[in-house]
Amino acid sequence: MQEILYLHGFLSSPQSHKATQVKDYFAKYHPDVTLYFPTLPNVPSKVSEYLLQYVKRNVKSAPQGLKVIGSSMGGFLATWLVEKFGGKAVLINPAVKPFELLQDYLGEHLNPYSQEKFTLTQEDITFLRQLDTPTVSEPDRYRVMLQTGDETLDYKQAEAKYRHSLLVVEEGGDHSFQGFENHLDEIAGFLMPPA
Repeated sequence: MQEILYLHGFLSSPQSHKATQVKDYFAKYHPDVTLYFPTLPNVPSKVSEYLLQYVKRNVKSAPQGLKVIGSSMGGFLATWLVEKFGGKAVLINPAVKPFELLQDYLGEHLNPYSQEKFTLTQEDITFLRQLDTPTVSEPDRYRVMLQTGDETLDYKQAEAKYRHSLLVVEEGGDHSFQGFENHLDEIAGFLMPPA
């Protein structure tokens, strides 16, 4: 049984454009694959426990390793999970050091998808730092997709961290990763190589 976990980014949700594209693609071309789209807590300090419980309850193949697609903060979390459980991950404009980036976001926020209000605290930043994996144990477990025009994250951080992984670096674009749908065949092929 093939299972894929999709992890959205900060201030996003399973209703995001990329998540919808993933759902539609797999429904059409790989209907036998079970997809999971957890709604991650907005507050970072709750994310790791939530994800561990979610994987334990839902993803039957977790003991053999995960297959994960992670966007932005979801890419940071996907790396943490793959380093913990094994498996493979496709990372789209992943956050490498969200604990540094989010220093500028302390305070109140509103998730535009769920309309949930929450407060980002220093405790959340500290918690994210504890999930950091400064290096990856097996670089070939990762396919990393970057666009140099990312206005939110410095793509060079991910390019350096995952330099020994399968890197796809496109000029221009933005943080949402323009043309993402054109890469779904390659994403499926990487996560589920033909036997």
